Amino acid sequence: MTYIIRLNWALPFVFVSMYLFSCLATLPPATAQEAASPLVTGGKIVVANRGSGTISVISARTDELQATIAMPDNGEPMYVFYSPIKRRVFVGDRANNRVVAFNARTFDVEGYAEVGLGVFHMWGHTGLGELWVNNDIDNTTSVVDMNTLQTLATVPTPADLVALGGKPHDIVIGPNGLFAYVSVIGVAGPEDFIVQYDTTTLAEVGRAAVADDPHLSVNPQTDFLFVPTQGGNAVHVLNRFSLETIGVISVPGAHGAGMPTNGRFFYTTNLPGGGADALFVIDTRTLEIVGEPIDVPYPVPHNIALSSNGRKLYLTHSGANDKVTIYRSVGLSPELVLVGEVTVGLNPFGLAYIP
Repeated sequence: MTYIIRLNWALPFVFVSMYLFSCLATLPPATAQEAASPLVTGGKIVVANRGSGTISVISARTDELQATIAMPDNGEPMYVFYSPIKRRVFVGDRANNRVVAFNARTFDVEGYAEVGLGVFHMWGHTGLGELWVNNDIDNTTSVVDMNTLQTLATVPTPADLVALGGKPHDIVIGPNGLFAYVSVIGVAGPEDFIVQYDTTTLAEVGRAAVADDPHLSVNPQTDFLFVPTQGGNAVHVLNRFSLETIGVISVPGAHGAGMPTNGRFFYTTNLPGGGADALFVIDTRTLEIVGEPIDVPYPVPHNIALSSNGRKLYLTHSGANDKVTIYRSVGLSPELVLVGEVTVGLNPFGLAYIP
């Protein structure tokens, strides 16, 4: 186990004058760029536009685009995570091997955390105060202090899986903060793996074989880990402590993962389906699909973000697309209907809800 301490002090906070705030306030929301400032209040969705090198800010109240912010130093944004610690929006920057910390209200850059090569998925835990970032070029996971932006440790992907072509991909941390789970993809043979790490010792403490190309979502109300596997056309459900298989649910091209805070339903996407049968709703108690799969208007339905009450779902359409589509549940039903769309940057990738 390699444990690395680095002193990566955050860059100074950039103060913006009240005069500039008043000028920005007179602009129409669609023209506000480089800083969202007080134009974006209340809940918002932040989208990483990998192809455009920007992040888009969508008002969760009006579902309108409020701001477009360029990544510093021609960065390549990948995934987004919000932390109430200092109210920061973290955006992984694959081009510059770092995570950018934005102020969640003004979207000024508050600093950087230097991580590994090949920044991809990341996940944080407020109780731990840590952001875990997968690096799929140097096959490591970086552990970042969300308060100081120091990179506390570098955790290597298990050597036996790397020797078989494995790379760390998706990541999630359990609600109690005891364990982190990393999906390792590209492993030679019919199976990929979920690796369980102790967040205190950083040691591997468990491993489960699943189908190809797994992604991850943890249910905060149960002991279940939901694992969509695109190559396996299924969602594997594991016990998040023992990694024992609880069930396997047939879902074509299962990829994206969305879990509301109440853990009642799980949402996943059929990424290669071209828009047909694109969104599936799974009852997390019965482990059965609810209703019919939902068609969407654009191909490559990729990543999911849910509003705080779980009643609205935002979906990125990646690849050669520039759309986020928006869905709302009907009454008390978990089934969704399309209610809008927003044009964002090219190849919208990860996204997150910011309260």
